[in-house]
Amino acid sequence: MADKRHMTSAQPRRVEQATTPESFPKFGTAELKTYKAKGYLIVPRLFSAREIDLMKREAERNLAGASLLKKSDRAGNPVDLAMWDRPQDDIYGMFSRNVRVVKNVETLLRTKVYLYSAKMIMKNARQGGAWEWHQDYGYWYDYGCLVPSMLSCLIAVDRATQENGCLQVLAGSHVMGRVNHDRVNEQTMANPEHVEAARKRFALVYLQLEPGDAVFFDCNLLHRSDANRSDHRRWNYIASYNTVENKPYKRVRDYGNYEELIQVPVNAILEFARQPGPK
Repeated sequence: MADKRHMTSAQPRRVEQATTPESFPKFGTAELKTYKAKGYLIVPRLFSAREIDLMKREAERNLAGASLLKKSDRAGNPVDLAMWDRPQDDIYGMFSRNVRVVKNVETLLRTKVYLYSAKMIMKNARQGGAWEWHQDYGYWYDYGCLVPSMLSCLIAVDRATQENGCLQVLAGSHVMGRVNHDRVNEQTMANPEHVEAARKRFALVYLQLEPGDAVFFDCNLLHRSDANRSDHRRWNYIASYNTVENKPYKRVRDYGNYEELIQVPVNAILEFARQPGPK
């Protein structure tokens, strides 16, 4: 077990906050330094309560009863998720294609990117299972991406706490590089021996978030989450990005294949909601 002295809750780093509808927090030298050292960066209130409410209402309407993917943890508890394999013109695409995310991803990766995949992870109250320790690049490498020039942006749709299974990371563990992974049940897990060694060296951080907060994290950062045993739901929307030059050299999955990413402006979410007709 990890030394409990190393267990902390994340303290969000305040970046430049938006002051007009067309502005957004932009990463600078300090944010790049934090991301390089820790492997992740929290941006509080990247999206407004109104914007998150629009996504939440749409997800509750069209995902709650949909045919979802289920990924069981080691105990057999299911985690529900909906997945998109290309950039969309719907409300979800207004988030994954939004300049607030994409421009900052390009700052972190220092080059042009495309949307690798997007998903809504749904941990319902008393139901959502755990995600085991893993690196995203642990399996993306097997899907034809030669180098780890990739990252994800997690957007909190609901409040994320330790009690409802918030994301946990081993801060700085991305410097280990890719470790071997194995398929157990329906999840891909990092090698347990390497994980145990990493837990003794790197601080365990619980990323507790408010709706609209975002976390940008490196594809080699070791992360996991507990099952949701609370009375409160936890849904997250996660958009993952790859650099254009690192597009897969072979087609393995329906997702992850290169398609030019057309960015949308800061106000695209609210403008989309104002359009008449079905969303």
